[in-house]
Amino acid sequence: MARHLGVSRTLVSFAMRGAPGVSEDMRREILRTADALGYRRNVQAADLARKRATAVGLHLVDLHNDVYADIFSGVQEVLRANDTRLVISVNATPYGPDPRALDPLFETQVGVIIAATLLDPDERVQELNRLVPLVNVTRSVPGVDSIHSDDISGGRIATEHLLELGHRKIAHLCGPAFDGHLERRTGYRDTMLQRGLRPIIVEAAGFSRTAAAAVARELLSAPAGQRPSAIFAHSDELALGVREAAAALGLSVPGDLSLVGYDNSRVAGLHGIELSTVDLHARELGRAAGHAAVDRILYPDSPAVDRILAPALVTRSSTAALH
Repeated sequence: MARHLGVSRTLVSFAMRGAPGVSEDMRREILRTADALGYRRNVQAADLARKRATAVGLHLVDLHNDVYADIFSGVQEVLRANDTRLVISVNATPYGPDPRALDPLFETQVGVIIAATLLDPDERVQELNRLVPLVNVTRSVPGVDSIHSDDISGGRIATEHLLELGHRKIAHLCGPAFDGHLERRTGYRDTMLQRGLRPIIVEAAGFSRTAAAAVARELLSAPAGQRPSAIFAHSDELALGVREAAAALGLSVPGDLSLVGYDNSRVAGLHGIELSTVDLHARELGRAAGHAAVDRILYPDSPAVDRILAPALVTRSSTAALH
């Protein structure tokens, strides 16, 4: 294309990358010619020439969860503004073990991987970080760039909301335990113990609505005086499973059961759902992760960052005073 236009390859490269030093008239002419010739810039070849990978990989543990869609939107917003290529991979099984989850991103030779969310132990995450720099989202790992919400605080404010409404028999419904993903139950448990109350922690077999409904149905089948009057769920998805179980048993929300989720997903605010929840600011997490990834490419030797966002309680009609 440079020969076609009678200009240097360097000038074409600058124009395609939006770099300074090229007049707007020349840039438009180069881009018009590139489009006419069907030219597409070879990013990997350019990275080899500069001896630095500039693409960013994004790993999503669950493609169908609104939270990860919002994280993706935040990441994409920042990377587009920085003219940075984005490559995406998705866990083979949502919230399940996938030892090869990051392989497609390694093979694409990205410069940084934004991981939302890894379920591996901290030591494994640190090992992966030595292969390709990681930015952890929704989780903190020592020595690794981490962008996350203060989930201990989030678990506490959800539990305190129910306590302020007069509930004392409050259960926490969560999924299987993974390193780095126990803070919400910690916030719940510590708050209950500080009030002299017995924590009731119930683990579902997975993080799906179906798994939550199965364990919630058993929990809520007890007589009125023995079953919880309120449930704080690890996520909005699990809370929806609890709501389905309650409906199947003829229990109303919030008349018979107050319910709090976590994430503030779009479905939580729908008419007829109106779920009280904790907002972890998913899109802002994505934006912060995008900035951290760009910074890691530009400043590879800088210390790891650990950015914590403060969660916020969003009250809707799924919670009410105990009567």
